[in-house]
Amino acid sequence: MVERMERRYSALDIAKYVINKCTVEDSPISNLQLQKILYFLQRKYLVDKGRPLFDDEIQAWQFGPVVPETYYQYCGFGSMAITMNYAIDINEDDSSIIDTIAEEKRCRNPWDLVEETHSEGKAWAAIYRNGLGNHKTIPVELIRTKG
Repeated sequence: MVERMERRYSALDIAKYVINKCTVEDSPISNLQLQKILYFLQRKYLVDKGRPLFDDEIQAWQFGPVVPETYYQYCGFGSMAITMNYAIDINEDDSSIIDTIAEEKRCRNPWDLVEETHSEGKAWAAIYRNGLGNHKTIPVELIRTKG
């Protein structure tokens, strides 16, 4: 029996893949949407596969979960759509999962995504605590168990 090595990516690689997909499919996303998509992808992997998709930390910021490195990479776009083309190598199993989440979430209003991540009892709310936990890391176990 051959044991398959699970590939780990950087959050920036996943962000580039999602941005490229959305750009090519004429459905570009903002940085706010990108941050929420990264969060939902991380949670999907933690729940379904028992492992993170990427090792970068996710922090609790005012408008929800944020991966700082990817946020700062694209913050110059402000609330405008990020239209960039990248060639990122993602294996087929992973791209299938990523595509499903990206397609589902990219059509939603960014503020609806913020509201979804802000729900009472969820991981972001447990860490952010009305600003007391601003920019604090949301532990992966909390993301897995609380969403």
